[in-house]
Amino acid sequence: MSDCLFCRMVAGEIPADVVHQTDRVFAFRDIKPQAPTHVLVIPKEHHRNIGALAAADPALLGEVVSAAHAVALQEGLVTDGGIEPGYRVVTNTGPMAGQSVDHIHLHVLGGRGLGWPPG
Repeated sequence: MSDCLFCRMVAGEIPADVVHQTDRVFAFRDIKPQAPTHVLVIPKEHHRNIGALAAADPALLGEVVSAAHAVALQEGLVTDGGIEPGYRVVTNTGPMAGQSVDHIHLHVLGGRGLGWPPG
């Protein structure tokens, strides 16, 4: 989609601080981080939200989740095979949940204690 911010990042039209990439997944640092580590993980292909991606391509959804974990490993949020110190993965669907870009994205957050409930 030509007007989608994230699609334009994938196309190289808008710069991104890329931390991980495969042939179908793209991960980059959030420009307004909410934690010391805040990376967005997206499919390169446009899908509006997690439900749309799950319906259209469940295997790609699995790749996005796997990439989120790979980012957590790379960023030192967990050790290989471990869960310490830990990280959070968040996705928002719709305006009431805080989705501001209509392209599915997982937020990988870590590097500090993350309380519950959020916000």
